[in-house]
Parts: sequence; structure tokens; C-alpha cells
Amino acid sequence: MNLKRILTSLIGFPIVVLMIALGNAPIIDFAIMIIAIICMYEYISIVSKVCNPIKWVAYLSTIIVFLVSIVPASIMKYIMLYSIPVTLLILFLHIIVSDMKITFKDVAYTFLGIAYVTVFITFIGLIVIQEKGKLALGYTLMTAWATDVFAYTAGKLFGKHHFSKVSPKKTIEGCVVGALGATIVGFIYTIIANNVGAIHLQGIQYLYAIIIPLILGIISQVGDFTESSIKRFADVKDSGNILPGHGGMLDRIDSVIFIAPFVYLILKILLPII
Repeated sequence: MNLKRILTSLIGFPIVVLMIALGNAPIIDFAIMIIAIICMYEYISIVSKVCNPIKWVAYLSTIIVFLVSIVPASIMKYIMLYSIPVTLLILFLHIIVSDMKITFKDVAYTFLGIAYVTVFITFIGLIVIQEKGKLALGYTLMTAWATDVFAYTAGKLFGKHHFSKVSPKKTIEGCVVGALGATIVGFIYTIIANNVGAIHLQGIQYLYAIIIPLILGIISQVGDFTESSIKRFADVKDSGNILPGHGGMLDRIDSVIFIAPFVYLILKILLPII
């Protein structure tokens, strides 16, 4: 299993790097939409064990990920805002039209999937279209994956104290080292970007370069636990098997999609004032 994880990472990492380096925003967002469709398929497969999700609405929602790069921002914000009431309108109409064959439970799980998969992944697309968006996307991926790698390795090597029943194999030691790993990698990434002129840090901003990845490392692990709680509720071990050694696509990017909204928040609100 460890060999499979390593081989998958060695193959997948260069592909991701090349995609970010060579692709423009529409190409990257199209790739992200494909990932969103795969993740939605995996989510639906999981929750189908406990309900009857409205699949076509869930899949259709993933189109919004691609729209980010081709629709003007002034229009996109209204699409994002009104997608919530429109989606709920469509979902609850299913209950009425089906004469209660579709239940509130089905609607609730479907809407949760749209919020969890589509909305969160859409923030990755929103990051890409920002100024220096590719740099920010790389930061997002590196911080999340550093958390996973450090937490997994530390947990395997010297983890003794279990953290939560949500994911019994995760340990306190692993979680702490995971957050520290995110801090180290995030800080190094920021320093390199600063040295090549991609960003400009001065004075107290170096403190933010430490604090921000630490917080993202913690949030990243919440994302990991979130997916684990969904799988545990449905009594499923992995979301899929598309990535040997890692499980499903959702297993691989659960941390990434959870920190993406907060990276976007940092880009839009925090960085302009520091």
C-alpha cells in the first residue's frame, strides 16, 4: 500500500505541476471541473447507501466550476449567490412532483454534496483567476499535501494517542506534525516566491507567512476528518479506487477543497491590508 501511494504520487505530482505551469485559466478550470465530477460521483456512491440522492442536479451543479473562468466576475457573483435558492427550489420540487417518493433526507444529502463538493471546489477555480492565481493554487496544494504527508508519516512512525473516533487511525502526534509540516512547507514556499520576485514580503509579513500555513494546516485536517465522518456514517472505507494507494479522488483532495475557500479569503481580504 505504501509503495502504491508513492508511485501514484510520483506520477501524479508532475502532471499537476505541468497542468498549472502550462495551462491557462479555462484549461485548468476544465480540469478542475472533471475532478469535481469524479468527486461528485464518489460522494453520490457513498451517500447512496443511506439515501436516494438526486443525481442529475448534483452532476449539473459541477458546471459552475468551469464557468468561473469564462463568465465575467460581475455576473459570476450573482450565479454563485442565486445558485443556492435555485438549487433548493429544484430539489424541493422533486419532493412535490414525486409525491414524497423523494424525501427530505434525499434532498438534504444532495444539497450537502453540492455544497461540499461543487461549492468548495469552485473556490479552487476562483483562486486560479486571481492575480498570481497559479502561485496561490500551488501554495494551496503544497500546504494541504504537506499536511497529509507529514501527518501520515508521523502517525505511522510514532503515533500512539488516537485523536478521534471519526478516524481511529489518526493520532494526536500525526495531527500536530501535520500542522507543523504545513507551516514549514508553506513558509518555504512563500520565501522562495518572495526571493524570485513573485511576491514581496516586508517586516511583520514574515510572521503572517508562518501563521497562515499553520492555520491552513489545521483546517486541512478538519477537511480530512469531514470526509472521514461522511464515509464512516455510510460504512465505507474509501470514496473510490481511482488513485491506487490513496483511494478515491475525494480521498486525495478532501484537504485541498477545505482550505481553498480560506486561501481565497486571504487573497481577497487579508493580503491587501498587510
